[in-house]
Amino acid sequence: MIKIHDIKPIVEIPDFSVYLYYGLVFLACVVICFLIYGVYRFFKPKIKTQEMYWYEELQNLDFNNIKQTAYDISKYGRYLAKEERQIRLIDELTADLSSYKYKKDIPVKLTQEIKTKFNIFMDTLDVR
Repeated sequence: MIKIHDIKPIVEIPDFSVYLYYGLVFLACVVICFLIYGVYRFFKPKIKTQEMYWYEELQNLDFNNIKQTAYDISKYGRYLAKEERQIRLIDELTADLSSYKYKKDIPVKLTQEIKTKFNIFMDTLDVR
């Protein structure tokens, strides 16, 4: 047999393509899991917090029953006021509402000034 000196023997070449494939599949599964979790969090019903309940109570006040309205504004406004401006507004509003509370004979309607202060207070609230 004639020996050829120019041809070299077969060399093994390392192949990482299988590991690369499995890594990409794993990464795709992780991304899909995060997407499913994000969609779930987006469509999940929101839990109603106590602050949201108080805010809704203030939004749905019955201005025909003035005495109870004055008590509710004072009560729920104190619960919701957190920042300095909100606290100052609810203090002024409570002082103005004192003529509607703790008395047997009260005026028939809330003044426009009190309604305006109440609307300003409601605009300053940030309830989520």
